[in-house]
Amino acid sequence: MDAEVISVGIVRQALDAGAVNMADVEAQLGPGAATLLRESLAVKDAPSRVDVSDEEVASAVRKSCLSSFDIRAVIIELALKLDAMKHLDAVPKHQQRTTSLEVLKVYAPLAHTVGAGALSKELEDLSFWRLYPQAYAKIDQWLSDQEVDCKNVLATSKEDLLRALTADEELHRTVDGADIKGRYKSRFSAMKKLVKDGRRPEDVNDILGMRVILHPRPDADGCRACVRTHEVIRAMWKEVPGRTKDYITRPKGDGYQSLHVAVDMSDPAPEGKKRPLMEIQIRTKDMDAAAVFGHALYKGCLTDPDESQKLKAIMLAAAEVAAQHLRDDEPTGGGATAAITGVGNVDRAFRQLDKNGDGRISMEELTELMDDLGAGGQDAEELMRLLDDNNDGSLTSDEFALFQKRVRIMNNIKNILYYY
Repeated sequence: MDAEVISVGIVRQALDAGAVNMADVEAQLGPGAATLLRESLAVKDAPSRVDVSDEEVASAVRKSCLSSFDIRAVIIELALKLDAMKHLDAVPKHQQRTTSLEVLKVYAPLAHTVGAGALSKELEDLSFWRLYPQAYAKIDQWLSDQEVDCKNVLATSKEDLLRALTADEELHRTVDGADIKGRYKSRFSAMKKLVKDGRRPEDVNDILGMRVILHPRPDADGCRACVRTHEVIRAMWKEVPGRTKDYITRPKGDGYQSLHVAVDMSDPAPEGKKRPLMEIQIRTKDMDAAAVFGHALYKGCLTDPDESQKLKAIMLAAAEVAAQHLRDDEPTGGGATAAITGVGNVDRAFRQLDKNGDGRISMEELTELMDDLGAGGQDAEELMRLLDDNNDGSLTSDEFALFQKRVRIMNNIKNILYYY
């Protein structure tokens, strides 16, 4: 963390308290710090103009924050949100709930995306506690009863597995190393599992979890390395039949790849201690990056601000062209967002771009749209990858409608920046 981030983090709290103003910051810390401060304020205000209880909207806000702002501004706001969540008693109840919902739907997932998993879980649990205190208390008691023993088992298992992988001759030839991460299920994650699957607490089988991230050498077969790791695990622990899921050979619809294995960590002695199962995920570093950050384009947004700004510009320009098609068909006036916001307008714009009427915007049809912008085929491919949530190579009407939501949120965020 650089000095500029630290100084802006300190000054942000003074600015929020009214002790300093933006002109003071720019004069004392320079234009770079002032810009970072403005962007951190914009990240703070991003959820305030939309309904974040709508998951599609919340997702669009998160992605817009990553593509619109310096990643350091996002990290500053995440740290301040954690501090705020720990001191919410001083604000009115309705504000506590509003803040907790924003943290749960926007900031905790953002923390996960930027690689701050521990921060993400803490934000989730604090929000869960504020929003559903009675449910939190019951789940907390259930998890606390076995937490110490399970975390000790987890720590020992990580050491044992890393030692076994390092000693394996085949892996020694094909990978440069492995990272092993362990986790004990968070309160919020456990609640989601109980609600989603309708299970009883004793039927939740993934309280313990490990993730093995392999670093294959450039000339090595990463998939084979994952299989070999599975073989090593199977030799160490008792694998639970029927719970292995191979998403490497058969990826999920969104491209997710990983090998999931469940092992029984109970003491094998006749009177040994009964413990929850442990789920182990095995993947390469590239598979992990795609799983954590979502689509590769959004992974790029974290490390290449120029590329993220280019993609944002493509999205906004594509929305303008789509709106122009709509205005040419039935003049309505107004700008791109105004022309295409309504449900009926979104449907009509989709039909305008769906030239062959098959209910999907194909790569060829999207390329034609990009030609109207004077852009090339590569930009069309980037836009398709950005918007094609199910990775089938085309855009459905639902994906197109979500695209319009993202554009509207980008415009809202742009207005917030103008304010600051």
